[in-house]
Parts: sequence; C-alpha cells; structure tokens
Amino acid sequence: MKNIKRILVVLLVVVVTSCSSEQSLQQYFVANAENPNFMSFDIPANILNVEKANLSETQAKTANSLKKLNILAFKKNEVNAADYETQKVAIKNILKGGDFSELMKMNTSFGKATIQLKGDDDSIDEIVIYGDNDEKGLILVRVLGDDMNPASFVQLLQAMEKSDFNGEGLEQLGSFFKG
Repeated sequence: MKNIKRILVVLLVVVVTSCSSEQSLQQYFVANAENPNFMSFDIPANILNVEKANLSETQAKTANSLKKLNILAFKKNEVNAADYETQKVAIKNILKGGDFSELMKMNTSFGKATIQLKGDDDSIDEIVIYGDNDEKGLILVRVLGDDMNPASFVQLLQAMEKSDFNGEGLEQLGSFFKG
C-alpha cells in the first residue's frame, strides 16, 4: 500500500512539474473573458468591409488572410486599481515570453502601446496590440489570420483605411472607456 501511495505521489509531482506554469495569451483571454472588470469580444474579419475597398492584389491577399480580432479591454476605476496593476503586469509578462517579438512601441492619445508579432519572418500567426493608460485602463487586441506576411501588415492597415469600416461593432468599446 505504501508503494502505491509513493508511486501516485511521484506521478502527481511529475505531472504538476511538467505542466508549463507560464500562461499563454489565449489562456489569458479565456481566463479573463468573464472577469467583470474586462469587456471581451471577437470581431470577424468581414466586419471590416475590406472587400468593398478598391484593393491591389497584394492588399486583397493580405485582407483575406485575416480571420478575426479578439479584444479584451479593462476600464480602470478607484475600486479596481489594484487589479488593473496586476493585469498590466500579467499581460506584459506574457508578451515578454519567447513567443513574441516586438515590432514597435508607440505613444498614442490613449496611452502607451506596443505591436508584437508571433510567428516567423515569412508567416505571422498573430499580431498583438497592447496599450495602457494609468487613468483609463488597458486594451489587448489579437489579430489572427492565416500566413500573414510581415511585409504586408502595413498594406493591411492601408486596406482598412480604404475600406468602408467606420467602427460598426466597436461602439461598445468607445463607450466603455468614455464613461
């Protein structure tokens, strides 16, 4: 009986230690989707209306590689200020992991932002846009697609500028941060 208990304990220790303690970005999204401090939603690529824009062949190919956007936004207030700091640190730790490479840092009217890529030089698996503002909150956007080309990322932004997209579906996000 003692041997069985020892074997079970050893197996349990092996299973626990073999599991990665680092949380992936996908796991973070799922874990916080029901958090009352967060607003979470997915936007299908077709809402961007890029098919209506007059696109070059390269821009159309880039636009068609896009699948969806996952958005997670945290509105900071006096009650959840400690949770805001915790979430900010958690996101930054995930993004500092070995899976992401930083494309650029920006200072925007909202606050500080970074754009990070996951994938290799020829094929991006996802683009992550993260921004925070210590007065308003934070936003985390995952742009998911198939074989997105890093060189075509700028062309995708140009395609969105030419599209008829004027914020449909994002009204909640704007009102979320306004009040």
